Amino acid sequence: MPERSVVIGSAQGLHARPAKIFVHIAAQQPVPVSIRVGDRAPVPASSILGVLSLGAAQGTEVTLSADGDGAAEVLDELADLLSRDLDAEEPDHA
Repeated sequence: MPERSVVIGSAQGLHARPAKIFVHIAAQQPVPVSIRVGDRAPVPASSILGVLSLGAAQGTEVTLSADGDGAAEVLDELADLLSRDLDAEEPDHA
């Protein structure tokens, strides 16, 4: 199962707005994705409550994992998203 580790780039961490953007995009992927902090149990990346429960502040390293066709590309896209400061970006239609 492919994995990607990424450091949260959003200034306020993975709180409501960045989490909503991440969950929305994760839910649209063709493979299920999970996210975890450290050795804690992974949560579905498509679950807003699960993602918020991670308490991932700016600088926290999270690990994404997925399995299935195209998993590596999905993880690359989501890792890139989490590495950016989503608080500083203009809202889009996500």
